[in-house]
Amino acid sequence: MTRQAEFGSGLVGRLSHGADLLEELTRLCSDNRISFGRVEAIGAVQRARVGFYTQSEREYEFTSIDRPLEILNLTGNVSLKDGVPMVHAHITLEDRDGRVYGGHLAPGTVVFACEYMLQRIGGAAYVRDFDEETGLALWQERGDSLG
Repeated sequence: MTRQAEFGSGLVGRLSHGADLLEELTRLCSDNRISFGRVEAIGAVQRARVGFYTQSEREYEFTSIDRPLEILNLTGNVSLKDGVPMVHAHITLEDRDGRVYGGHLAPGTVVFACEYMLQRIGGAAYVRDFDEETGLALWQERGDSLG
């Protein structure tokens, strides 16, 4: 399932200190009508919550890390799920001793400082819907395309 995509304009900025990282990125997408796109960010968090999808159980296990961490990388995408923008992002974090943590970005990750880039994608259209094979909400093709 591959489609032609046109990477277009977007947003860059800084997230609010103390904001929930995932919720703030999702709000930006919703407020700016970004229904299909990509997201990147760097910075630091006060604490984090990340997930690991256990394939055999078909559910996420979440880990909370309650200390300051650097965001080495946050990368992800934006698509519609149930008609609203959903940010699906993975994050890599480092503590002061050089230990690295990573996983699926979950609510409960609190911003210390964060610079982001959101880029719209046109020409292709995917929405998230339940995938029986994996138990995940994965991209499904739409009949139309985004402009």
